Amino acid sequence: MEELFGKNKRECPEPIKADVQGQLPDWLQGLLIRNGPGMHTVGNSSYNHWFDGLALLHSFHFKNGEVFYRSRYLHSDTYTVNMQENRIVVSEFGTMAYPDPCKNIFSKAATFLANTIPEFTDNCLINIMKCGEDFYATSETNFIRRIDPSTLDTMEKLDYSKYVAVNLATSHPHYDSAGNIYNMGTSIAEKGKTKYMIIKIPSTIPEGGKKKSCFKYMEVVCSIPSRWLLNACYYHSFGMTDNYIIFIEQPFKLDLLKLATAYMRGVNWASCLEFHPEDKTLIYVLDRKTKKIIPGKFYTDALVTFHHVNAYEEDGHVIFDIIAYEDNSLYEMFYLANIKTSKDFEDKNKCKSKPTCRRFVIPLQHDKEAPVGANIVKLTSTTATALKEKDGNIYCVHETLTDGIELPRINYGYNGKKYRYIYAADVDWKPIPTKIMKFDIQTKQKLTWEEEHCWPAEPVFVAAPNGKEEDDGVLLSSVVSSDPKKSPFLLVLDAKTFKEVARASVKADIFLDLHGIFVSEADLPRNISKET
Repeated sequence: MEELFGKNKRECPEPIKADVQGQLPDWLQGLLIRNGPGMHTVGNSSYNHWFDGLALLHSFHFKNGEVFYRSRYLHSDTYTVNMQENRIVVSEFGTMAYPDPCKNIFSKAATFLANTIPEFTDNCLINIMKCGEDFYATSETNFIRRIDPSTLDTMEKLDYSKYVAVNLATSHPHYDSAGNIYNMGTSIAEKGKTKYMIIKIPSTIPEGGKKKSCFKYMEVVCSIPSRWLLNACYYHSFGMTDNYIIFIEQPFKLDLLKLATAYMRGVNWASCLEFHPEDKTLIYVLDRKTKKIIPGKFYTDALVTFHHVNAYEEDGHVIFDIIAYEDNSLYEMFYLANIKTSKDFEDKNKCKSKPTCRRFVIPLQHDKEAPVGANIVKLTSTTATALKEKDGNIYCVHETLTDGIELPRINYGYNGKKYRYIYAADVDWKPIPTKIMKFDIQTKQKLTWEEEHCWPAEPVFVAAPNGKEEDDGVLLSSVVSSDPKKSPFLLVLDAKTFKEVARASVKADIFLDLHGIFVSEADLPRNISKET
């Protein structure tokens, strides 16, 4: 287990040809780019948490039936100064470093905390974001790093806070039909007036615009005030339909006063997060046209969610699906001190709360005269309810679609629309996936792929050109093995039948990653070489 989690991975900056078994579709041309933690020790110092490791990018280039692999460490400011000092000197979420020789740890983000909100790392290790013809490595801070998708070279750093007042941002943005980006960030403002901000980044420079960067035209679509004075909820993603944005304010709270004093108290920032099961989970639905929150207080029981699956509209209702937990034990399992042998890890680190895929329904309009206790959901296609309470609040009760899955993906052409299929890692009670699953929401049928000693990554759906059905395409998953005699490989599954189409085995140090995207050959930037 330490071999897979705690060992530093060797980068492979020059492309190497994979051994392809099976027949790749002729139309599969482009790049699968993935991101995740690859370096967990620097000199004699070690990160405490697996999610803290230095970002390692890797890609699989599909070209004329062949596959080429490469990987490179993200040369962030964090990476550079750590390498120069030969030790960890920049703090990460689960690892506090002393001293931090980068910029002063105190920022001017919040005068009510005596200018003590820390400046965060630019170790962007979670996802890849496309903005026009540019690509960025992202995490959950206000920093992102532009990368060359072909060579994986690191380029300039961008700071969201220079354009909008956010200190944190999600690594799971959404894209509308024009390619514009929608994202969410937390703004820690003066006098404790913390807000969640929905931001829009145009995919192109507006006509007549004189500034060269799309980020200079970033706008705040809407802001939602935190219900707590000195706390902000943690969130990893959000939902979006054609007309609405869905935000869940869960009682998984970041204590801002503890955050500001963590360095002085000698604790990591993760210790400032705490789940409050006695609190409610609030649900906000924003009208993208009016930029206003729809009226009514919608809430459900306390939960923790990291990933939204999808959301859509139907007959005056907004329906959204999430992966939810009853507690926050998932994060705790990935402290490297807990990761020893495979047997120990699986036996001792099972989720206390099993992940469930839950469907919630929000009626956009309802009869104000409806009696107390009435279910104001008028759909017959779901068992999810929204119950009117005496004070006028609406208590939302979910429908459980399935359980034991994480890292959900869909055919993104159906994002914001009524859809049928979820592709995900089948984790059951364990944090490490051993299967990939296709779940049919309509029939509740499940198809799975698994192989002994294999751990597949998040499956990425790639739609077939001219495909007529939602599942016309393939799934791509980077697979590592706990068997040292077995080479890692890129798995290609037929998304409809879940039969293996091909695999591309690579003699390289492939690692367990987090998230990524597929970029078709036609969408690769024109100003960057497409040569392998």
